[in-house]
Amino acid sequence: MVGSLCVIPARGGSKRIPSKNIYDYFGKPMIAWAIDAALAANIFDDVIVSTDDEQIAQISKSYGAKVPFLRNNYADDLSPVSQATIDCLNIYENITNRKYGMTVQIMINCPNRRAKDILYIVTKHIENQHNFTISSTNYSFLNPWWARRKVDASWIPLFPSEIEKRSQDLPELQCPNGAIWVANSNNLKASGTFYGPDYQLVEIPLSSGVDIDDYGDLTLAKQLRKNGT
Repeated sequence: MVGSLCVIPARGGSKRIPSKNIYDYFGKPMIAWAIDAALAANIFDDVIVSTDDEQIAQISKSYGAKVPFLRNNYADDLSPVSQATIDCLNIYENITNRKYGMTVQIMINCPNRRAKDILYIVTKHIENQHNFTISSTNYSFLNPWWARRKVDASWIPLFPSEIEKRSQDLPELQCPNGAIWVANSNNLKASGTFYGPDYQLVEIPLSSGVDIDDYGDLTLAKQLRKNGT
């Protein structure tokens, strides 16, 4: 039987925001917002949390996710999250003796992501018949085309040919975020990453896709949620 699997990676030991996965965010652990959105989307055969941390595992179960095992592999600071998700997919397929045709990875550091955002990205993935689809946002007032990097005492433009152009004349840019990553499972296993051949970016609102990596991001995400934007 072929189904769809949602994987929520949640490694313990976060440093920039200690215990970020279970940090209180509007009255619930941050991971609970990911679990709630995945379950409310009502399109997954299973929603599982991949973690190496027993406390995260217990909290995840209390909010309705499955945690069939504690992660042994790819639980360090260096392993790509895609590898942890692929490893989880392989282990869970062996446990359940079934195959999952679609794997969706959602990260806990995008707690403003909603069920309707998941449905939108998955629908686009199916409609466009791509093997990989990654949610993204635009850069808003931060324009990378005008970026400078410091070299000794000077600021050198990264894109010299673009710095004099008006924003409306510059090519469109999108920034991938951790909200919703979708892949056809066999292609994901073969490529070892969600950035596999023919991947596409699909835009969601900044309020849904803001990544919380540090306390500054946390402040922004909270403000966007309060404003309902």
